[in-house]
Amino acid sequence: MNIFFGILIGFIVLTTLVVLHELGHFLTAKKNGVKVNEFGIGFPPRAIAWIHIPASQVENYLENLSEEGKKQINQAKLQKRLAKIKNAKTSDKERYYWLPFPKAEYQTPQKYLIFSLNYLPIGGFCAMDGESAADTKKGTFGATNFWQKTQILFGGVVMNWLTAIIIFTILAWTGMPEFLPNQFSIQSDAKRTTQPVIISKVLENSPAEKAGIKKNSRILSMSEQNSDQKIQPANSQSVIEFNNSHKNQTVIYHLKNLDSEQEYTATANLGSGENNQPALGIALEPNFTEAKTRYTWSAPLVGIGTTTQITTKTFEGFGELVKNIFQGVIRQFSGNNQTKEEGKKQISKVGDSVSGPVGIIGVLFPAFTSAGPTNLAFLAAVISISLACMNVLPIPALDGGRWFLIGLFKLRGKKLKKQTEEKIVGRAFLALIALSLLITILDIIKIAK
Repeated sequence: MNIFFGILIGFIVLTTLVVLHELGHFLTAKKNGVKVNEFGIGFPPRAIAWIHIPASQVENYLENLSEEGKKQINQAKLQKRLAKIKNAKTSDKERYYWLPFPKAEYQTPQKYLIFSLNYLPIGGFCAMDGESAADTKKGTFGATNFWQKTQILFGGVVMNWLTAIIIFTILAWTGMPEFLPNQFSIQSDAKRTTQPVIISKVLENSPAEKAGIKKNSRILSMSEQNSDQKIQPANSQSVIEFNNSHKNQTVIYHLKNLDSEQEYTATANLGSGENNQPALGIALEPNFTEAKTRYTWSAPLVGIGTTTQITTKTFEGFGELVKNIFQGVIRQFSGNNQTKEEGKKQISKVGDSVSGPVGIIGVLFPAFTSAGPTNLAFLAAVISISLACMNVLPIPALDGGRWFLIGLFKLRGKKLKKQTEEKIVGRAFLALIALSLLITILDIIKIAK
């Protein structure tokens, strides 16, 4: 059940981040006078849609609907909307209103913005008018100047970075988890608190149950028998490591149950005995971080600083990835067996370090969802930054690649023809699809192991 819930949360978070990316394109397109034909959440086929039209065109729009289209509109709701439009103040007569866009009209071209909810929950899209750089008609993407194109193409990237900054700012106020070595911090405003380690389950007939340990107890400290050295757990992993290193030994747990504190003595088993029980027989609430740090006035600065730090780490990771791919492949052509082996290790690193949708949704999100909303929010911010960084790269099918292509032809003083652009972007897109399939297969193999 936890895995299913984690996968569901993963779809929602990834879709939200992609929709926010597309919202960045939408806002910058409207700002620069580019007509947007449709803004969609998810991918077609459409489930439900609305059209955004001025009050003066409402009657004309309704009259031109097909008979089937008129039947598909909830007339009671429509009449309420029409009454509101009719009673609007004179100054509001040219306001735009959202009206139902019935399924019977889906194949009919419309000159106003359509907002749609679609059946495939894998992101979203912003369909602009004349998306080719060769288009010259007023109101199209192609008719804008280079600076306007830059704003539109990188609007999604900026939105993803802003999303990460906002999430990290909120986390800085409520408690920022520490995932990175030397994670960005403003020490003068930092208040660090350790995270509690909670026992979520006690197995039957386990050393823990025999010692009287109860679930929902907080672990305050652990120690060996006849030892004054008490170890305070940094996180759940440190408890697991302590138990595994004291198999077949007697340990003392100092626990807090509700408002009372008590010590429990248990002898850890070998981990492979009766019922194949682990060392102590307890399950812990996921707790990946050693501590949380709260900030007050500096929270926005921490949000910006953490986003910058992770962005830098992400680009460094991309660089290492490209280096391992090229060096790994080139070394396979060497006559030296040791060089070939080093190349294989580099290629293996690529497979281990890259994760696609299956790995992210099927593994990362269930784990981070179980670890609580704070860790989940941190993961969402990191993925938002990854989306931004990926779309900056000069790959033709992505935003940065399209900008690079348009800029390259502008520098050369040549016009980028529609057929040329479609051919380059199309081939790059197919290459990305092939790469995504390869990564998906690697994800499945890693999960199967």
